[in-house]
Amino acid sequence: MLRQTRHAVTMEERIFPPALSTFDSSTLSTRAAPPPMKIWFNKVHDSRRSMVETDVELIRIGRDPSNLVVLASPLVSKKQAVVRRQNGRFLLENVGLNSCMIGDVELIGGESLEFRAGETVRIWPYTLTFEAEEAAPITRAELEAHLRSIMADLELKVHKKLLERFDLYELENSRIGDAGSILLLERNIEDVCRELNLFGPENDALLEEVIGLTLKDLMVNQLIMESDREELHTLARLTYNEFDVPATLVPERETELENLVHFSRERLQLDAQPDLSAKIRRVESNFPEVFPLVRPHLHRELKKYLVLRSLKKDLKDTVFGFGPLQDLLRAPTISEIMVVKSDQIYVERDGVIELSGRRFISDKVTESIIERIVAQVGRRIDKSQPLVDARLPDGSRVNAIIPPLAIRGPCLTIRKFPVQRFTVDDLIELGSLTPSAAMFLRAAVINRRNVLVSGGTGTGKTTLLNVLSSFIPHRDRIVTIEDTTELRLHQDHVVTLETKPPNVEGVGEYTIRDLVKNSLRMRPDRIIVGECRGPEALDMLQAMNTGHDGSMTTIHANSTLDVLKRLEVLVLMAVDLPVVSIQRQIASAIDLVVHISRLPGGGRAVTQISEVAGYDPARNDLVVTDIYNFRNGRSLEPTGYLPTFVDQLIEKDLLKLEFLYGGKVG
Repeated sequence: MLRQTRHAVTMEERIFPPALSTFDSSTLSTRAAPPPMKIWFNKVHDSRRSMVETDVELIRIGRDPSNLVVLASPLVSKKQAVVRRQNGRFLLENVGLNSCMIGDVELIGGESLEFRAGETVRIWPYTLTFEAEEAAPITRAELEAHLRSIMADLELKVHKKLLERFDLYELENSRIGDAGSILLLERNIEDVCRELNLFGPENDALLEEVIGLTLKDLMVNQLIMESDREELHTLARLTYNEFDVPATLVPERETELENLVHFSRERLQLDAQPDLSAKIRRVESNFPEVFPLVRPHLHRELKKYLVLRSLKKDLKDTVFGFGPLQDLLRAPTISEIMVVKSDQIYVERDGVIELSGRRFISDKVTESIIERIVAQVGRRIDKSQPLVDARLPDGSRVNAIIPPLAIRGPCLTIRKFPVQRFTVDDLIELGSLTPSAAMFLRAAVINRRNVLVSGGTGTGKTTLLNVLSSFIPHRDRIVTIEDTTELRLHQDHVVTLETKPPNVEGVGEYTIRDLVKNSLRMRPDRIIVGECRGPEALDMLQAMNTGHDGSMTTIHANSTLDVLKRLEVLVLMAVDLPVVSIQRQIASAIDLVVHISRLPGGGRAVTQISEVAGYDPARNDLVVTDIYNFRNGRSLEPTGYLPTFVDQLIEKDLLKLEFLYGGKVG
């Protein structure tokens, strides 16, 4: 018995499941699933869901039409999974080549896992739920993403109506100090909302949910602006403008809003949180539990005012600011922003990449805001130059790429400049480094050992390089060289150099290699290169071999052994030398390789510290031995190997031998 339908989910069904105000996303339905059973599935970012109703005990899932549940995507195997019903529970076996996810557990081919009705099953790019009578209630994250999607659709309609009334681009060019134009824009937004009958009684429930999202965003922004940390004020000012406050504000409504925010903050006990990041996380995770207490105070006029206030802010962000990125750039809990396409914006928060739920209203607007971002730092992007690297005034790295290079639409990646300058104590507290390894690295840096930091993208190489550089004695003269300035050294005697791209005529470029060569004439004690990714690796090795001991750099690699192989390739990009000669250069230049990895839970940790002990002519290869490694899979442990320079560290009283056994060091 089988019945399959294409189910266009109504607004009420998708957004307002029963008892929404008390819904807890951590609690899932535990009901048994008596026949017949319904299997709901939909593609990611698609609110329309398909449904298969069946009473069979064995459910086959895959791309092939012979399966009971057909997931029509080339990313799904022909026979992907088999689900068996047993006493009201389910057992999923992955029989395909691709992985499946049940909650946060990943299953590769051949693995099985039991789950309950209502739990989320992900077979990319599909999400499935197995229910006895109805689809499972959506999670808070899904609800928020859907609400933001609805708001973005509404903003697009309003934006189109505004374009019919006057030229928004001309308004943008005349925005500085023109309060009259801002007032005109807000009045027109109000008129358009009336034309669209936005505040009709049929939309009351929807508007109430949107207000919950609006209040949460407002509280987060207020926390950021109230912070007394100087660096954060700088970051907030870069993304703050006078348009955040409505020109058409109503004092009475603003007072009511202030009271609601104050009430919510008290209920969330924000004053008891240790720092700004903790306060923001508490608002983001716990506000849905407080919002039901706020609902009774939302009378009709206040609802209308708050929705209009939010619409005005978002549209003014689009016309004058950075659109949906405006709030993301402010948030200290977000370390990276990734615009995949106009309606997909991902963020990295606490080491985990997640969909933000925010979206641009069109590709044209996305390109316009990308142009606005790069223009702030004197760069340009257009059809003739569709790829650009830039740095925001606060130091954040920006990479943008638009059509024709980006096929699906304009893409933007922003690696945010960290507000907090990490110390070695922070890394130890986060579990990224052990006290024993930290003491050893400190001794090696003071002893002027040349250090190479390796790791993948986003593993924290630059952060670790910053921490290691903090061990350099203040009397040393340091020259730093980077593509985009990220290093923030604690010392005073630091010369900071940054590369320069060619101008419009294609001249005037200065590469890292140019700057490394020039730095040798600047009487440095130590040279720190943010990253070697090309021929400059040769110049860096020569600098380490010509009296600039204690220099450091980073390289992308998978392990301490792989990084040396990659270093050989980078040197060959600069000069045609025998591999043996290159290896001898590396052996005499590099003392330590420190490898940092991203862990499954999103954290980062140093997983290897190795010594390059020399060149072995018998094997025609470098001698690389681990001093520390991740042997137990949980933390960095000493191997017992004594580095060749350990006598110097002990003689200078930089290190106690206890470090070899992971004990406390003095």
